[in-house]
Amino acid sequence: MLRHKSVFFGRVTRRTILITPVLFLLGYGIVLTLAHQQPAAYDLVITGGRAMDPESNLDALRNIGISNGRIAAISSGPLRGKQEVKATGLVVAPGFIDIHAHGQDNKSLMLKVRDGVCTALDLEEGAFPVREWYASRAGKAIINYGASVGHIPVRIKLKNGLDVGHRPTGPFGLQSEKLNEWKYEKVNAEEMGRLLALLKRGLDEGALGIGLGIQYTPGATREEIYRIFQLAAERRCVVAVHVRSMGEIEPGTSIESMQEVIADAATSGASLHIVHITSSSLRKTPVILDMIAGARRRGLDITAESYPYTAASTYISSALLDPGWQERLGITYEDLQWAATGERLTEETFTKYRKQNGFVIMHMIPEEICDLAISNPGIILGSDGVPFATGGEHPRGAGSFARLLGRYVREKKALTLMEALGKMTVIPARRLESYVPQMKNKGRLKIGADADITIFDPVRILDRATFENPMQPSEGIVDVIIGGIFVVRDSAPVESVFPGQAIQRQPISTK
Repeated sequence: MLRHKSVFFGRVTRRTILITPVLFLLGYGIVLTLAHQQPAAYDLVITGGRAMDPESNLDALRNIGISNGRIAAISSGPLRGKQEVKATGLVVAPGFIDIHAHGQDNKSLMLKVRDGVCTALDLEEGAFPVREWYASRAGKAIINYGASVGHIPVRIKLKNGLDVGHRPTGPFGLQSEKLNEWKYEKVNAEEMGRLLALLKRGLDEGALGIGLGIQYTPGATREEIYRIFQLAAERRCVVAVHVRSMGEIEPGTSIESMQEVIADAATSGASLHIVHITSSSLRKTPVILDMIAGARRRGLDITAESYPYTAASTYISSALLDPGWQERLGITYEDLQWAATGERLTEETFTKYRKQNGFVIMHMIPEEICDLAISNPGIILGSDGVPFATGGEHPRGAGSFARLLGRYVREKKALTLMEALGKMTVIPARRLESYVPQMKNKGRLKIGADADITIFDPVRILDRATFENPMQPSEGIVDVIIGGIFVVRDSAPVESVFPGQAIQRQPISTK
């Protein structure tokens, strides 16, 4: 017995040398066979990509396993899946979140998906009736969707008895002179109670907050707006605000309008989100960014967003372009571009199109102001895109996210790739997650998070949409996955898939 053991543990013999490789190869073959026979552990595996997660600062080559619509594994080792996708040379990031997306019809959302967006939320204009808005999208949404309850459609309901806020194009473009009276009329004491009740109803039906477009409702008094802030504080939700005015002429400057909403937030205790900070602040953006930073240092819950373009856009019939707009905005007719044709306007064509109504692009944001805001660490990226109902509109609805990554990260080096990704993923998710629990699983690349993932080529990503041809999809977005389902594969849209889920404060019945 002792001599037998020595063959293996003591003196090496010729017989040992011959047997050992045979046993090794046999064992290795058994391991390979067993591994091959093992069922795939995940529904989908993304292999070899550069995983980037702004929350944890993960930036490394990782394989990602997805099961049942969630991220189930992030590993430096191999993973097996029923479907495996190579992401070599590509960035694998949390799905982008657009917190300022109007309308949300699928034609326009497909362009947004090809810009890497997985979740589109309309916080500014919002919707009403809210239940119907959500019900109209259930089961047929390309991407995740949600909206605030909108002060504008509620005011239209109050003054005209119309439900318009659930339509894809929204209420900003109402053409009838009679239907536009709601903009200028004040709300009396009895109506104030009904207005607040309608807003409460929207919140009860799952709205993400309260949306205010104060500049579009010049009849809304400061008391009316303050009462709405009080309601938001009571319900512990955000107020997303397009402020009352813009420009440098007193009264009605950008600074004055920002002071109104910051004061309302401070005195009511409401959370405040200021939309499109550059188009509302114009050349006063530096001082207003300082005001917001100061308010935050003193404990106020205030955020702001911007889009990476030097032009704004709105309906030409809106109150924003009421008489005196040239002086207020510091622009002329030549700075206005009719979206449908691309033509620059004159006094004659401005008058003509204002009666007709439609989208106008306003070239009024200095490039250095745009750069300043978009590179500010606290500013969220929001497109302010509207439906491409006529084929012509602002390119921000199709290209904002690729533009930030291509032009501002790669070309201008105005911010790092991780900083840019934060603006479009975890930071907007955090804006809502304290009272919308679904958002805790959005904007992250971590185990347990929703499998909303954007895979892009950092070398090629770039916006292609222009003011003359705004419906061009972005380049460099290779794959977009929502809830574990591809909606973009190999840079092409996937037809007839609708994985989008409602994002709302609490479940509602759509019956």
